[in-house]
Amino acid sequence: MSIEINRANELAFDELTPLIAESESEGWRFVRRFADELNSGTNCFSRPGEALFVARMGKSVVGICGINIDPYASDETTGRVRRLYVLRAYRGKEIGRRLVRAVVAAAAGRFQRLRVRTENPDAGRLYERLGFHPAAGEAECTHVMELVGLGQSAVADRPSDLI
Repeated sequence: MSIEINRANELAFDELTPLIAESESEGWRFVRRFADELNSGTNCFSRPGEALFVARMGKSVVGICGINIDPYASDETTGRVRRLYVLRAYRGKEIGRRLVRAVVAAAAGRFQRLRVRTENPDAGRLYERLGFHPAAGEAECTHVMELVGLGQSAVADRPSDLI
């Protein structure tokens, strides 16, 4: 069975239980915060330009990633990549790359730049392989990608080793 990446309009809290449990066992709390925010309506990825993408194997959620208007930026042309997580058993299978590519494609034409903050060195390297650059000196941000001048087709046409 193949992994499908789709934009999600809804995501039930119980679908995230395996991701929450595994991420917490690894010392990460951001998946639980994501689920809590989604459940409470605090963050529904529903403002203009925002989107949530889900990787599924059959009916099971194996990965997530979204984009919001960056709450730490001073303008609404900056997007923030949010909550990328892939279950351990599915890592190394291009799922994280595909989720981030979906986010970048959704952001093109709406945002001028994307920012992300990660404390995970492996995630940092993934973002860099996908075209993000280290963002030294920017508050609440470890990596940035400039989208100015890129339309939807330009992002889709970029070589897969860059996105």
